Amino acid sequence: MSRGPKNGAEIIDEVEKMSFGGWRPSPGSVYPLLDEMSQEGLVQKREDGRYELTEKGKQELDWPFGAPTSRRSTVESILQEMQDNTSYLEDLNRSNSQKLAPNKRAIKEIADRLSELANA
Repeated sequence: MSRGPKNGAEIIDEVEKMSFGGWRPSPGSVYPLLDEMSQEGLVQKREDGRYELTEKGKQELDWPFGAPTSRRSTVESILQEMQDNTSYLEDLNRSNSQKLAPNKRAIKEIADRLSELANA
């Protein structure tokens, strides 16, 4: 974000570029980190969904992005991961909808299955 405000999907893409394809962080590692950084006052989420460094964040510019943490497979952790992935897809739809377009049918099928579970 030192190179300008980015949403979660853009941050994931940037990390992958910076690592020359060696590491692509998962939405499950990026979005919780962004939430934590927001709560700590290091970044703020703008109206357009992009995050930018606050003054406090700029002073602590050496923050590590952090490796994905392992979580126990509980229903709650799985739901949180689904929430993080949904946030990623929403950001991707805003910033690069062409990349998401070929997968709309699969998204609809998953949404229908989840809707059936919610209404069961």
